Amino acid sequence: MIGSRKREWNELYPRFFRVRQTFASHRLSNINVAIDEAIDRVSLPSMIGPGHRVAITVGSRGIANLGQIVAAIVARVRRAGGDPFIVPAMGSHGGATSQGQAAMLASLGVDELSCKAPVVSSMDTVVVGHCHGIDVHFDRVASQADHVIVVNRIKAHTRLNGRYQSGMIKMLMIGLGKQRGATLYHQIFADHDYRLDAIAPEIVSLINAKMPIALGIGIVEDAYEQTSLIEAVLPCDFLRREPELVAIADQWMPKLPFDRADLLIVDQIGKEISGSGMDTNVIGRKSNDKVAAPDEFPKVKAIYARSLSAKSAGNATGIGIAEYCHRRVVDAMDEAITRINCITGQHVGAAAIPMTFDSDREVFDAVMSQNGLTPVDQMKWIRIEDTLRLETVACSEAFWDEAVRRDDLEIVSQRQPISFDDTNQWQDDDDRSS
Repeated sequence: MIGSRKREWNELYPRFFRVRQTFASHRLSNINVAIDEAIDRVSLPSMIGPGHRVAITVGSRGIANLGQIVAAIVARVRRAGGDPFIVPAMGSHGGATSQGQAAMLASLGVDELSCKAPVVSSMDTVVVGHCHGIDVHFDRVASQADHVIVVNRIKAHTRLNGRYQSGMIKMLMIGLGKQRGATLYHQIFADHDYRLDAIAPEIVSLINAKMPIALGIGIVEDAYEQTSLIEAVLPCDFLRREPELVAIADQWMPKLPFDRADLLIVDQIGKEISGSGMDTNVIGRKSNDKVAAPDEFPKVKAIYARSLSAKSAGNATGIGIAEYCHRRVVDAMDEAITRINCITGQHVGAAAIPMTFDSDREVFDAVMSQNGLTPVDQMKWIRIEDTLRLETVACSEAFWDEAVRRDDLEIVSQRQPISFDDTNQWQDDDDRSS
């Protein structure tokens, strides 16, 4: 009886197979050497005097090899005679508390023990001037340093458009603006169509003129989440060079293997994965949480979020982008932390709790009820670990014929029915890693 019932359940849902995508690899062979060479090219050691205090600013994004990168910068500054320390630069993340921001850095492998430099965390700011109708805030601790080194990964942003997206410029403005600055910037972004181009040149020039910015360290990763480019950029070149690095990052960015789907199953969302929990550049919902713009791909009808990463520390920003979520996402959610982040970011819908279920099977039944006229074998479902890790993807059998024809896809498993455990959860979580 149990066996026949299980077969009956499986026939109700699409069969799945796995594909491996082929991306170009740009991995750096030696990160420490790359950092030394980048810093030497801009002659940073000549700027640092004996005992100069050097603030190294680090954000909340999950960056490959982040601890190693920060430790290498610390060591290089110390060899030049400087006294380095680490400053969290993450706007309102970490619950907008100094303790929360330090804890978030520690969860990403950046702490005093591993990086051999103290972490000095504060939410206090100084106002460096007034521009575009707002006060320009800057981290007080960093403002008191002799030099500031801005460290960030450069990539397409989940909401911002234009030449300046995620990178050194955003960290100067929003990350180092702490909660006060981040709140003000997000209040005016909509007036500029979420383009930093209209405000960044004047604000960044103001910050560079008033604050001791020494250089930026821009990091670009490839589609395999490998550290692939490390570049030191002088403040006078931020506005010119960062758009060029954004273009490289966009070219290397991983994508879903198909541009249309009825359901995208995301095993894990989280702040270290993306500022919006799941990267809207990957799921195709950058300008609207619930639908792709006419010229935007992929076009995904519904999203199911299955879990919240431990490193998010309860910050479930982005849960509202999904149509469905598992109960464990809500249980792991810290409503206060999520609320602070989404209100500060002027993205309150990102904290909205979607329709919530206790099992995968219940979600799939709900999805099936919304696609009643589509035969099961033609339903286009895609399952990913998260929006950073897209090398191996599970796909429903409706994609089989296209996958067979494509040279950039390797089929690594045959079509198999979904298997549930005794609590109706999808049973093959580990299969996709083979």
